[in-house]
Amino acid sequence: MDRATFFSATAGRTIEAPSRIRTRFAIGDVVRHRAFDFRGVIFDIDPVFANSDEWYQSIPEEIRPDRNQPFYHLLAESDESDYVAYVSQQNLIRDSLAGPVSHPDVHQYFGDFENGRYRMRTCLTH
Repeated sequence: MDRATFFSATAGRTIEAPSRIRTRFAIGDVVRHRAFDFRGVIFDIDPVFANSDEWYQSIPEEIRPDRNQPFYHLLAESDESDYVAYVSQQNLIRDSLAGPVSHPDVHQYFGDFENGRYRMRTCLTH
């Protein structure tokens, strides 16, 4: 399998990943965490885990996800707060509510909400 590398500022190092990876979700999709009560909109995707080792080790071992899967950056919301979340593919499901997300930063990244997903602002796409 072909491999590629990319620099992760969050991890502070270069990450090696397969050059082709299948993602279950796309930027603009509204998703829900499988185990915890929050939902959010995807604004970035890492092909494999690309956060710090300290962050990864802070997850209890019995629920720690495999590093070799896509990880998604979410503008997340719960009943208590809005925040940015970093979640493995195995822990996400499509949001059955399919309604817009109320996170205050949504409009920095996205324009219209149509058919259960957001459209990325044109000025942010390449």
